Order: sequence, then C-alpha cells, then structure tokens
Amino acid sequence: MSGVTARAGDAPAISVSGIVKTFGDFRAVDEVSFTVPRGTVFGLLGANGAGKSTLIRMLCGILQPTSGSATVAGLPVATRSDEIKQRIGYMSQLFSLYRDLTVRENIRLFGGIYGLFGSAERERARWALSVARLEDRERTRAGDLSGGYRQRLALACALLHEPAVLFLDEPTSGVDPLARRSFWDLIDSLAAGGTTVLVTTHYLDEAEYCNELAMMHAGRIIATGSPRAIKEEVPEHTVPTMEEVFIALTERAEGVRS
Repeated sequence: MSGVTARAGDAPAISVSGIVKTFGDFRAVDEVSFTVPRGTVFGLLGANGAGKSTLIRMLCGILQPTSGSATVAGLPVATRSDEIKQRIGYMSQLFSLYRDLTVRENIRLFGGIYGLFGSAERERARWALSVARLEDRERTRAGDLSGGYRQRLALACALLHEPAVLFLDEPTSGVDPLARRSFWDLIDSLAAGGTTVLVTTHYLDEAEYCNELAMMHAGRIIATGSPRAIKEEVPEHTVPTMEEVFIALTERAEGVRS
C-alpha cells in the first residue's frame, strides 16, 4: 500500500522523543522515540500489553507523559493537548459508538462534539454514510450492525471534522478477515488524500500494509523502518514472515536485557 510521500522540509506529523509513562513502579512506555511523516500510514505493532495503547493515548492528549516530549500536528502534547484534540481523529478499540442510537444519531452526536451543525453537519453526514456504506441504514441501531459496519461507522465518525492526523487503536480487532482487508483499503485511500494515519495492531500480517513501522515489546521500540527494511534485520530467514521477524527481534531484545 502506498501513502503520500512527505515533501522535503515538511515538519513531521508526529514527533516523539524519549517519552516515558510510568504507573507506580511499572514503566508502560520506556524511552520511546520515532517520527511519522505527513500523509503516511505508520504502524505501531506489538503483542497485547506492549504499551501501544498507552503510547497512543499520550499522543492524543488523554494521558500526560511522565517524561520525554512529543508533538502532534506541530503542537506539544504536554502543554496543548486540548488544541491537539481538535486536530486529530481517534478511534479506540471499542469503536466509541453508542449502540442504542441509530447510525444517523451517532453521526449527529459526533458532529456536534466537533462543532458541526446545520448544513455543515448534513454535508459531512452524507459523506460519512457514503464512506461507511450505510446510506440505506440510517435508522438502524449501531448495535444491530455487523462488526465490519460498526468499524466503518466509527471511522467515519472520527473523520467528520476532517482531522490532519488519525489515530486508530487496534481498529481491526474482532472483525473478520474480509472486513479487515476492506478497512485497510479505506485507510490507504485516506493517506493518499493527505491524512496521516497512526494505527496500532497485534495482527502482524497487517504490517505489510504500512509505509513505516515501529515494533514495540515491553514498552520499548525494538525496530523501526519500512516493512522491507525491518525484514532485512533478520538475515537468518531468507524470506521471513513478519511473525518470524517479530519473534527474532523480540528474542534479540530480551537477550540484550538479560
């Protein structure tokens, strides 16, 4: 999959430098650093508990870092989190939908949260229904939709205000393989249109859909680069799968720690 290549001299959409998050004596995120160019799909891969969700919540301004720094859309997360929230879209693992509300009511609710009313809201609602392919299900309760359709509706709601940066936290968890593939096609089209997308996932095969990757293990980044470049870090496998790469790099990181 291909995203829009950032122009020379463009500031990155996301910049993270030595960021740390502790909960008591536990370091959930440990000295993490990386940058995300504008208009690309950046994958944050790792097993459950690796620190991916904690990291993304810091970048969205939901959690304050313990130390280190980060900027999103040119703004520091430590001091301007409220402004960042207006410039980003965020889709959580649970899709953030109100299941007792209809499709249209969910769109209207999220539109109001983003300050969209009247004709502006109706225009974006038409767009959202088209993206989610739910034009004929406006009055259907969100809870009655299939997992794949709820996923698309949640993404459309997160994009109503046309954010420059989109955060997707485990967006394909719990949906069937066909819905996952369709969802990634939509992500690619968003990046091609200039939206920067950071997506976390524990499905290692989804790494191939990203322009750039960061692999996390035990709160730390153990590899960064394009899927091809990361695969080249494990020459012991001639044509390694991403699962083989992740296992090899994880074992290597554990060896360094021991």
